[in-house]
Amino acid sequence: MSAITVKPLSSSEGFNAKFGAVVTNADLENLSDADFDVIRDALFNNQVLVFKNQSHVSPKAQFELTRRFDPSGTSYGHGKTIDAKRSILHPDLKTIPHQPQVQVIGNGFVPEYEGLKDIQLRHPHHKTFHATSIAPEEDLDFTRFYRWHIDAALYGLAPPIVTTLLAVKVPGGRKQICRYDDGTGDELEVPLGTTAFVSGYEMFDALSPEDQEFARTSQAEYAPHPYIWMSGAKSRSTGLGLESEGKEIPLDQLPPIEEEKIQILPMCWRNPVNGKLALQVHPSAVRKLHLKDGSVIEDLTEVRNTVYRMQRPGIAPGNVYCHDWQEGDLVLFHNRGLIHSVVGAFAAEEVRLFRQCNIAASHLPEGPVEIAQAA
Repeated sequence: MSAITVKPLSSSEGFNAKFGAVVTNADLENLSDADFDVIRDALFNNQVLVFKNQSHVSPKAQFELTRRFDPSGTSYGHGKTIDAKRSILHPDLKTIPHQPQVQVIGNGFVPEYEGLKDIQLRHPHHKTFHATSIAPEEDLDFTRFYRWHIDAALYGLAPPIVTTLLAVKVPGGRKQICRYDDGTGDELEVPLGTTAFVSGYEMFDALSPEDQEFARTSQAEYAPHPYIWMSGAKSRSTGLGLESEGKEIPLDQLPPIEEEKIQILPMCWRNPVNGKLALQVHPSAVRKLHLKDGSVIEDLTEVRNTVYRMQRPGIAPGNVYCHDWQEGDLVLFHNRGLIHSVVGAFAAEEVRLFRQCNIAASHLPEGPVEIAQAA
């Protein structure tokens, strides 16, 4: 078999990205240690890896590839979050019975797949989560970023290192215009149902020296049970964090809170291979900011405005990689080095079926030295 090759997306026909790579000649069902080392190095240097023509890859092999980045991790990255009826994640995920760490996501009715019967999948639509929405008559032509996020429970469980997505069935063809609707006029032509990625490293590098210092020395505190806490709130039109309207679920109305599970994480996470810093904040789940001098920003509006100001340049159209899904594409992405968003609005008859896997890590992300010393 030929050696694995790694080719930057920007130099591949049909791609326009400043990060990411296409990997060829990788046998994901029978991955040697040497081949995994090539893939691991490529991932941490490129953040997104695309493997074409992988329809044959089993849920077990997908899980094993995902777990190989952290062999001590075994449970689904959101843990029991999907069991909570009030969680905003609850309707969107189905679990494969014989490989429970792998989830099925998509849109439309699927009679049978991998032991699941008569499943109704729902592609998240921005009108269910945003404070404003695109007019219904424009819905098939225009769309928005649904929610920029990191795949992470952010309560109790450490954020997964990687996520894998496999396209099993993809509706064909049409494009949509993704609108930011924030007064800037920004918009982006996207493939139907794309997954959008932006690099946390580019986001950090674009900050002013003052903001880089702030990001290096500050920590983000996340809400307890964050996906229930945020369930009453609504998103900004860019999908980058929430509007501050006082609609969060009060803490005394959440499930019992275990203080030791509340996560206070660095705003910047260090790359394990090249040492670069990524600005990694889940903008919808953040509740407080802890500063270098020991003070804490607790005003939620100020917290969100600060994070938004720092992250918004990073999602400008020229910084977004929108993957044009084809059946058999397996995308492996560095969940600790970028944020991503679901995009798109499907017609009822457009059936889409994907497999997703991420695993709660065995350790928290490493931050800058300034944070480590402060702790």
